[in-house]
Amino acid sequence: MSLFVVVKFVHVVLAIIAVGFNATYGVWLARVAREPIATQSFVLKGIKRLDDWFANPAYVLLAVTGVTMVLVGELRFTTFWIAAGIVLWAIAVALGFFVYTPTLRNQIHALETAGPESADYKRYAANSRFLGILLAVIVVVIVFFMVTKPTLS
Repeated sequence: MSLFVVVKFVHVVLAIIAVGFNATYGVWLARVAREPIATQSFVLKGIKRLDDWFANPAYVLLAVTGVTMVLVGELRFTTFWIAAGIVLWAIAVALGFFVYTPTLRNQIHALETAGPESADYKRYAANSRFLGILLAVIVVVIVFFMVTKPTLS
């Protein structure tokens, strides 16, 4: 078994972890929307923990394994689907770390201090929802590129 195949396996497992965890957030948020504040807070904190401890590290390690595959395999960074995936990954990671995570943190704080009917909470919840959908679309496009390997010919 080649190093490339082993790294590719790890890469796919990391993608399953990252995308899989992220895919559950909307389900959890929809399910808890009408529950008491304590339950909403518990779920939001759970989502934040899953994001901070599993999904986000998996996204970082995806870059490591992806770059490793290019370096040890017969791949090029200039190949369209690889270059596009890298650009989209960088956008998703930047949005995730610097926009989504702080917005989620603020949403939790607003819920616990002002309640689910407050303007602050509603604004953060709407921003989190929009960012979550945007990030999901970006990730689906990346997965599409990695699976189909389209060319620009």
